[in-house]
Amino acid sequence: MNQITRRDLLRSAGMSTAFLTTTPFDKLLGRVVADDAKTDSLPMQLYKSMSEAQRQKVCLPMDHPRRQYVSNWWYIQPEHRIPGTFNREQQELIQRIFTSLHSVEYQESVNKQVEIDQYGEMKNAPAVGFFGTPNDKDFEFIYTGHHVTRRCNAHTDHGVGFGGAPIFYGHYPHSPSDMRENFNETKDHPGNPYWYQGTTFNKFVQSLDGRQQAKGLVSAEPRSESPDKVVKKSEESLGLSCSDLSTDQKELFLLTMKKMMAMFRADDVNATFDSVEKQGIVDRLHVSWYAGQYDIGSDKVWDTWQIEGPDMVWYFRGQPHIHCYFHLKG
Repeated sequence: MNQITRRDLLRSAGMSTAFLTTTPFDKLLGRVVADDAKTDSLPMQLYKSMSEAQRQKVCLPMDHPRRQYVSNWWYIQPEHRIPGTFNREQQELIQRIFTSLHSVEYQESVNKQVEIDQYGEMKNAPAVGFFGTPNDKDFEFIYTGHHVTRRCNAHTDHGVGFGGAPIFYGHYPHSPSDMRENFNETKDHPGNPYWYQGTTFNKFVQSLDGRQQAKGLVSAEPRSESPDKVVKKSEESLGLSCSDLSTDQKELFLLTMKKMMAMFRADDVNATFDSVEKQGIVDRLHVSWYAGQYDIGSDKVWDTWQIEGPDMVWYFRGQPHIHCYFHLKG
């Protein structure tokens, strides 16, 4: 079994706490600078640095089926992982791209999550790629691995929102040796950086009146996590219709969703919810949450919930540990 060294981990995924806290982010962004880096985005710098052989390994057409694919553990190019495909400078640039997709407050915890979920094994190292070429308006950079799928428009370092293709985030905050005893997280999800979304969601639920809370609680099983189903709208709309919310409640619901996305860079969050508001998507959404085994500790602090409609699916599964899928149609 190949073991990832500490150096490999720092190159291929989350920075260590020490590295992140001792190296200012602006200096990280200035480490590998080409002559034209002042105008090129970070993903474009990576693309230009690649040899033709590298591009043949990791670049796919814009309309490739994998562009719409998402799963809790997958690789855009399984045979071409970051450590074995890119040189040291490129690996550092990939790390800067990934880090830059998140807000400063969450960069350390997200990077740590990706590092932990590799379990110290080279076979679990992430993979990246591109869809399209610089001639395409929606030229896309993608980063994939265990409990991580992130995407961004490769033309810019400013977020343009999450519309178009799904993203994923999740975590299992224990070592594989603990899996048999600790595969199921406890109700407060200790060590999981994404549970803040669950507490934020539950504050919204508690703001609803009794009738609305009863409507949102459903007895059906949560959606399948099969890649061909997980971000597709269910045949039946379950839970509380957001069209029945008052104006104030709709505003709170939008604010709640924005707060839950606090881990991402502000440009992406703002662009995403500008689209949601302009298209009137809220009135077409249903929000639901799940009891029974999906309410860990039976405390009515809902660990599993979904927000879905014809234009958007946001599925947060907290049992046995957190998996989360987000998809907004482009």
